[in-house]
Amino acid sequence: MWDPTTYLRYGDERSRPFHDLLARVPAARPRAVVDLGCGPGNLTATLAARWPDSRVAGLDSSPEMVAQATATATAPGVSFAVGDVRHWRPEPDVDVVVSNAVLQWVPGHRELLTRWARELPTGAWLAVQVPGNFDAPSHRALREVAGRPAWRADVAPLLRRPPADDTAVGYADLLTGAGCVVDAWETTYVHLLPAPADADHPVLSWLEGTALRPVRAALDAAGWSDFRAELGVRLAEAYPVRHAQVHFPFRRVFFVARIGARAEENL
Repeated sequence: MWDPTTYLRYGDERSRPFHDLLARVPAARPRAVVDLGCGPGNLTATLAARWPDSRVAGLDSSPEMVAQATATATAPGVSFAVGDVRHWRPEPDVDVVVSNAVLQWVPGHRELLTRWARELPTGAWLAVQVPGNFDAPSHRALREVAGRPAWRADVAPLLRRPPADDTAVGYADLLTGAGCVVDAWETTYVHLLPAPADADHPVLSWLEGTALRPVRAALDAAGWSDFRAELGVRLAEAYPVRHAQVHFPFRRVFFVARIGARAEENL
């Protein structure tokens, strides 16, 4: 179960990659825009502001997120629905598809990307951002704690594995092979997270909004408290507090693909 409030605890840091991704999509007047994995809808609203004449739709697998998005939606013509991105298929007028920090949750999403490249209309834009931090100290600490005897059976199998294409080069190669012209890049953001003395370590709080969700769901209250405490110690060692803040590097992978554009170039 997703908790919109927990997820938005670091809303500014989580939204910056979305804006950097959209800055590289030059679509002028798309007929329809779809936000796959729209979360609480706050970023979907920016799509409606950029393309006010377009039909904008958000899709998310979490009923809690969609309820939040629907309750707070103010832009006219924006709709939200519960759905699985693995089953989504584009309507003929979808000219822009955005997927921000979603596909890392979907095993085997290479096949999804190539299918979307086949099914989207020629000239459409596919814009994707995925975290590339699976080898960061935060995730190494999470795997180490999950591998302890007390939690190995219940928790370790729940942790996400790195995507097969965890580089901009890998995604560029995949979609170029699908006939797209691709703009791909990587960025490491250094988030400066406030670390109040009377609060949890900020990287622990960050992970509670994403990677720790399945762990919390699998453990009872006592088990979660123990797991959280041990992980917190390891995170404090990996990310020391300096000047009342923590430097939290976060690598992300981006790619923007123009559907069918390679074939057009070769005409």
